[in-house]
Amino acid sequence: MKVLFKNAKVYTDGSARVQDMLLDGAVLSPFAHDTAMVDFPVVENVAVFPGFCDVHVHLREPGFSYKENIASGTRASARGGYTAVCSMPNLKPTPDSPENLAPQLEAIAKDAVIAVYPYGTITVGEAGEVLSDMVGMADDVVAFSDDGRGVQSEGMMLEAMRRAKALGKMIVAHCEDNSLLKGGYIHDGEYCAAHGHKGICSESEWGPIARDIELVRKSGCAYHVCHISTKESVDIIRRAKARGVNITCETGPHYLTLDDSDLKEDGRFKMNPPIRAKEDRLALVEGLLDGTIDMIATDHAPHTAEEKSRGLPGSLMGVVGIETAFAVLYTDLVLSGVLTLERLIELLSKNPRERFKINSDAGFTVFDLDNEYVIDPGEFLSMGKATPFEGKRVKGRCLMTVYNGEVVYSALSAEN
Repeated sequence: MKVLFKNAKVYTDGSARVQDMLLDGAVLSPFAHDTAMVDFPVVENVAVFPGFCDVHVHLREPGFSYKENIASGTRASARGGYTAVCSMPNLKPTPDSPENLAPQLEAIAKDAVIAVYPYGTITVGEAGEVLSDMVGMADDVVAFSDDGRGVQSEGMMLEAMRRAKALGKMIVAHCEDNSLLKGGYIHDGEYCAAHGHKGICSESEWGPIARDIELVRKSGCAYHVCHISTKESVDIIRRAKARGVNITCETGPHYLTLDDSDLKEDGRFKMNPPIRAKEDRLALVEGLLDGTIDMIATDHAPHTAEEKSRGLPGSLMGVVGIETAFAVLYTDLVLSGVLTLERLIELLSKNPRERFKINSDAGFTVFDLDNEYVIDPGEFLSMGKATPFEGKRVKGRCLMTVYNGEVVYSALSAEN
């Protein structure tokens, strides 16, 4: 199928040029002829971006394929404009050895429609007691993480950092102090107090970050913090960067656009870490603007409808987000004038690829930035449907994603 993108905005190397582009199958090239003479569909005013890269995605296979699998998760990613994702290791078996990593690698090779880079765990079974076979897995994993669980032992984390440093790999940390959780499941803020819930304090996140920064200074390890959500985390990381610590971090779309005043008594608002207070959200946005926060990752975490139907106290932690990330961020941050579109593309594509050394063909994705619609989980390709953005009116619809010379998602048809 041929489609002419008239006056397309093509984003490369942090800037955009406007020109007519011809899509012929999966090949996109400049079109220098009279557009009035073409006899194939013409679509106006689209944007062409390098494929996005999400370093924090739960694909659930092996072990939990009733929630998501490699096929559904990567197709959902492509629908969101992503051509590379890093798959988190809270699986069964946990990828803590080459033997336990193998089933995931086989599923990726068989079913992935985009690039998938698995994590290996930091500790055996993510139990925090014995180091995983980091040496044996090093060639096949993007980094090491016990995501979903914080490494509670300072000595264990230091040992892991030294091992990772020797292997030239990064430690990617879910920072959570279990001793401070006390049964909490949403942010310990105004909504929590007003509705009789149990809260998760901010220190449970920023305390381990502060601890680990000192261990990074001792070990020389490259270190990345998952899904930061608090103003203290932003400040601690900002000061660490100023001292030259080898640290980067990510946050998620829901932490940047929602706060605990937006909560409802619904499992689709429950994730870990939780949506925090307004001042935390504003601090995260400031962290994007000054470069403290290096990238945006979705923490796409599918569960079944039943698992998310038990309200805030009983539902499992985690929401989906990879199909809505760009539209939510574009609508709430770019169209409002908070971020430039160029900066958003850096946060979604350039920066994660550089930090995680993901140098594979980025491919490209095409968005209609003027397309306005209401987010409907019924349209998702992901098996997970729980999103705090259900019913939100947004702009920016993915029309096509191309990876490795193949169209891996298309909303175009001969009628476009």
